Amino acid sequence: MKTKLTRKAVSSFESIKRIDDDGVEYWSSRDLARTLEYKDYRNFLLVINKAMESCHNSAVMVKDHFVDITEMVAIGSNTERQVKSIKLSRYACYLTVQNADPSKTIVAQAQTYFAIQTRIAEVKQMEEYNQLASEDEKRLFLRNEVTKHNLLLADAAKEAGVIKPYDYAVFQNYGYKGLYGGLGAKEIHSRKRLKKNQKILDHMGSTELAANLFRTTQTEEKLRRENIKGKTIANQTHYDVGKKVRQTIKDLGGTMPEDLPTAESIKNIEMKQQKDINT
Repeated sequence: MKTKLTRKAVSSFESIKRIDDDGVEYWSSRDLARTLEYKDYRNFLLVINKAMESCHNSAVMVKDHFVDITEMVAIGSNTERQVKSIKLSRYACYLTVQNADPSKTIVAQAQTYFAIQTRIAEVKQMEEYNQLASEDEKRLFLRNEVTKHNLLLADAAKEAGVIKPYDYAVFQNYGYKGLYGGLGAKEIHSRKRLKKNQKILDHMGSTELAANLFRTTQTEEKLRRENIKGKTIANQTHYDVGKKVRQTIKDLGGTMPEDLPTAESIKNIEMKQQKDINT
């Protein structure tokens, strides 16, 4: 059952947010532990260690999101003592709450809160994308992102047990089927009226590429976060994520990806761009 994010919970997480000297927001691990109702800080450190491992497995620099610091805490009689703590970025908090005790209502609410906040931040960080003027520029940007994250997805799938090339092709097909309403790669290829040697991704417009990028990043993250093992479960995970992305498109009133128009080969755009650079 989905836990509703209450105003009180949002207020709790916002109230412990801090701003460093550079104007960057962060959370103290000790503040977060208390808010998540961990009475023994040592137990919460085990959760953070798992979060750091998830960060590392996602090919993200751990030290950019988890920074050892010291802070003063009250010990009574108007006295304080120095203790070790960890400066957590928003992304670090997101990974931490994903690894915390899900039976706690406040943890479930924290998972929702930091998932939303992290997604908002990702959108804001796409400023480079938003500044692109033409559809061609957006396609090139997103195609490169999909290529990069497909490599990370392949690595995550391999860790889950998807080893052989054939198995990986099956795994990818499950993701497509989830996103494209049951259509696999061959069916999509036919639907888009592509030739045998033409790649599906190379003929997607920016909207379709964005949907596939979201499918890719979320599947990779879920495989690593939940330490999924086994081809069958990995395939189902990819399908489920694709299906959720499809549902989101539907909820927003968007066009289903299989109904989006087939775009000009991105290879042609790359050649045009290279020609402009050389002239």
